[in-house]
Amino acid sequence: MKYVAPPASGMGTVIRCIPVLVLAAILSGCAAAATLPAASSLLPASTGNAAFYGSTIVRLDQGNFQTLKTNLMGHSKGFALLGLITLFPAKFTTALDGVYAQSEMKTGHSQTLVNLVTERSSTYWILFSIPKVSIRADLVEFKSATGATNQNSSGVPPDPP
Repeated sequence: MKYVAPPASGMGTVIRCIPVLVLAAILSGCAAAATLPAASSLLPASTGNAAFYGSTIVRLDQGNFQTLKTNLMGHSKGFALLGLITLFPAKFTTALDGVYAQSEMKTGHSQTLVNLVTERSSTYWILFSIPKVSIRADLVEFKSATGATNQNSSGVPPDPP
């Protein structure tokens, strides 16, 4: 008589698949878990996802301004372990500080940043990710009706050249 092995039970199949699943999880990384709806509700909110809105409206469709500098850039990078545990967040304030440092705005002048664009991105590796915040803007100075640039209404004289 010939020996026939009994069919594999459901539990035995599951136990044999566990090492394969563990190996697949280690090799693929956990960065994609943040995009899953079930996992995203369990994770703490990241400071890098903060949105900010200004209420100042600047009309640039008239010839009452002069563009002083374009493409002012500011960046901030962070570090997240496994793509989930943020150790060093990418901060909007650090990126915006870089934009202001490049703009060299002058006290007493009617200058402002316009065309402000923010971009968040992340580079995911197996064991970590590097979130990045980039901010780009243009610097303009407004002119008075006579064509000269405006001074601040506070009466502060402009910086000497």
